[in-house]
Amino acid sequence: MDRGRQGKARSAQQGSVNWPGTLLGGRPQAREDLRYHLRSRSAHELWLVVVDASASTRRHQALSDAKGLLAQVFDDAYRQRARMALLTASGQVPNWQVQGLKAAKGLGRWLDGLGAGGGTPLLAALTEAGHWLAARRKRYPAEQQRLLVITDGRLKDIGHLPVLDCLGLLVDIERGPIRLGRARELAAGLQVDYRHIDSL
Repeated sequence: MDRGRQGKARSAQQGSVNWPGTLLGGRPQAREDLRYHLRSRSAHELWLVVVDASASTRRHQALSDAKGLLAQVFDDAYRQRARMALLTASGQVPNWQVQGLKAAKGLGRWLDGLGAGGGTPLLAALTEAGHWLAARRKRYPAEQQRLLVITDGRLKDIGHLPVLDCLGLLVDIERGPIRLGRARELAAGLQVDYRHIDSL
């Protein structure tokens, strides 16, 4: 993990723990890896969230529970004045909801209307996210990028994954008696940390 990119976020050692921000920075290994809510930040952050909203995420309230996590992430991004990018994967093609705007409370209204259905264009979404992040790095080289992927991992093929080149976390929302367990493989292929939503 590149601890040097954390900047001022590492200096605060008190206050309430910013769990979404901590997890977006990678799996915490020690107390100094925890991030706290700050009133001001020295460097802008971009949080790119990729949400798998395919039909399979309706099972066992997976997407409903993911909405709770997303609400917390959006709230923390708003409080920290982070910029948000939001890409959903459902139907035939991925769709951008927000691209690099300051997090706003209006994201809550979008979240309320989020439903699951259709296919799983997650690989297309991740590829598009990789291109977008690379272009944004050229435009804003000082910006700290974080990636959050929420998926049940139910893909037919997880080959040919893009290189995203930023710290990230994949949250596995697969539930039920029969689990394919592909989300863990997907996280390894993307070189991001893995967590099951039940462990958060």
